[in-house]
Amino acid sequence: MTVSIEYEAEKKLDLPYEKIIKEIVEASLDFEKCPYEAEVNVILTDNDAIQAINKEYRQIDAPTDVLSFPMVDYEKPSDFDHVEDAVEDYFNPETGELMLGDIVISVDKVEEQAEKYGHSQTRELAFLVAHSMLHLCGYDHMVDEERLVMEDRQRQILDTRGYTR
Repeated sequence: MTVSIEYEAEKKLDLPYEKIIKEIVEASLDFEKCPYEAEVNVILTDNDAIQAINKEYRQIDAPTDVLSFPMVDYEKPSDFDHVEDAVEDYFNPETGELMLGDIVISVDKVEEQAEKYGHSQTRELAFLVAHSMLHLCGYDHMVDEERLVMEDRQRQILDTRGYTR
């Protein structure tokens, strides 16, 4: 498993963010039964930068907490059966790892939302990574039924590693 982390924000989170991110990426892949070694890129940035990305890719001119850019096309969430049919599209030729995609997280939102929801920044970062990993595995929350499935899976992933409210 390769988890590349780029810290682009000036504000530093006072927590072991690399450990948390890698732990939740691994927990998510285990929970979703990904049968491959995988590659995930994570960028930690600020509200201004994530707002620019959000405007460019989603046409929403506002900062958000996390953005997910999946590389795999799924017919059903976490259905990895088809990826070997398109090795050149989905696997890194140098490492052989499945390229799941990119995650962009606002450290400003990690701080703001931890305070707003009354839990630690550690728990908030873990939650955002779990949420985004589910998007990289094909989940969405556009309708209530999908949202409830994602919320349940996020909670279970976080519980496996002790990140509770």
